[in-house]
Amino acid sequence: MRLDHETQFRWRKRLLTLSLALAFAVSVYAATPEEAAAQGPTPPGPDRYSVTVVDYTKYFWWMFYLGEDDIECKIVTDHEGLPTPGDIFVDCGEELYEQWIEQKPCVEFDVDLCQGLYLHLVDTKPAQKEVSSILPPPTVQVTLENCDPVYTSSTSICDSDPILVLTGIEPLPDYEIVSIEGLYEGQPFICDAVCRLQLPVTDENGFVIQFWANSSYGDSSVVFDALIRVAITDAGDPDRLFWYVDVLSSQWMGVPVASCVEAWGALPPVGGPPEWLSTPPQSEELGTDIPYNYLAAQLIRAGAVDVRACPDGGLLPDGGASACGMEAARGAVTAWQNQFDGIILSVAQDTSVPAHLLKNLFAIESQFWPGVSNIEDIGLGQLTVKGADTALLWNPPFFHQFCPLVMDSAECSKGYLHLSDEQQKYVRLALIDSINATCETCPLGIDLDRANFSIGVFAHTMLANCEQAGQLVENVTGGTAGEAASYEDLWKFTLVNYNAGPGCLGNALDATIGEDLEVDQELTWENVSSNLEPACQSAINYVEEISRTQP
Repeated sequence: MRLDHETQFRWRKRLLTLSLALAFAVSVYAATPEEAAAQGPTPPGPDRYSVTVVDYTKYFWWMFYLGEDDIECKIVTDHEGLPTPGDIFVDCGEELYEQWIEQKPCVEFDVDLCQGLYLHLVDTKPAQKEVSSILPPPTVQVTLENCDPVYTSSTSICDSDPILVLTGIEPLPDYEIVSIEGLYEGQPFICDAVCRLQLPVTDENGFVIQFWANSSYGDSSVVFDALIRVAITDAGDPDRLFWYVDVLSSQWMGVPVASCVEAWGALPPVGGPPEWLSTPPQSEELGTDIPYNYLAAQLIRAGAVDVRACPDGGLLPDGGASACGMEAARGAVTAWQNQFDGIILSVAQDTSVPAHLLKNLFAIESQFWPGVSNIEDIGLGQLTVKGADTALLWNPPFFHQFCPLVMDSAECSKGYLHLSDEQQKYVRLALIDSINATCETCPLGIDLDRANFSIGVFAHTMLANCEQAGQLVENVTGGTAGEAASYEDLWKFTLVNYNAGPGCLGNALDATIGEDLEVDQELTWENVSSNLEPACQSAINYVEEISRTQP
């Protein structure tokens, strides 16, 4: 009996899945000469440091009360200048420390009238001390063989059996990786410095593999993990099979995903995400030709459009562009909305925030006019004070990158949360000012350099919002965000957080999974959006507009 193509494919897939599962087991255990070794204690992790002897000058200080001869305290420091309050606390105790930091500077004309404590440098001597430093630890890189990346997503397409490659990296000279160990579904494996593991076909949830590298230094790397999903398809050709492989791991060396997606633990749909959550390989694929009325009106006001043929000057009484103005501005509107595409693509590749999402966001927020729409909403993505606060608080790497540009780096090292209220306000306002492209002396009144710079700021702001949205999901579920909601829905929750704020999203999540519900609802966009409070429901249309292929 001859089977139809669909039945043939089903049987081939079952047989292939079984054979790949067996092949994976064989590849693992063939590399495990002594299973007991892999079932030993937890790896020690990195344990390496070096000690260096350095020369320095030792300073000897005495502390007196003004007008008295008795030495109250002796202080030894290893730096120039007066002893720090910390030096005084350690060598003199809390009581003298409190007096020292509380006393006011002496401003008497006659210093003999001064009261309180003073310091006197007694001696200096050359000295040596040992300084320890942490050495770089071993690590493991994760790659795939027999696969090509899809640059619109994190998915790789393989035309033969996908091979997961774990490569141990030892950064110290004279040492090497002696083995890689790990666990697959609780089963141990061990292999040399490079592991090649044939991957089985999985369900849509994938599986988690743990792994670590052992070094001849005598320690190991930390324990890493990777969430892996393998799907098989004939892609419309019944005579040929393809494998779609997604890998989510901090050690993944292929096409990256946004950092918050890794924190979510959420894989994109099999075969890649929808277009609005993708990044094309070429900026031309971001091109649009939308007749934006607000943008047309701004270009007409700026003098970029010849509207002499329009009896109404191209503008309506309410400030919008008239039909004549829209027609006159069509070419300028198209050119303007696409001029940022190259920067959007570059930023998307650097941050892994989907390029189409960024372009759609700017279209909805500002119609690509990077000026000030009102006193509280600034730039292409209409950043607010609360939005700046979210970006700086929930994206620490971005804060540490931006803060030293506007504030002393020593203060920035404290982290945003530990700055004073005034310092936080200063950094927020500096961030908003950095993306305000309004410029009276610039052509058309717009500073395009600032507009281009702002695209990166908005991408990092989006990463901050997806971190916060993921945390809100974890708060109500007690598990990882990726276990509770899909990849696409988590991005939609992120847009609610960006547009309406964490209060709106948090309350909707609580209402979806609430103690007063007889049966918890699943955290889908449909359920969560239906539970948004009335004041927050404008976010529904906002999300729907951005998640379309074109706004």
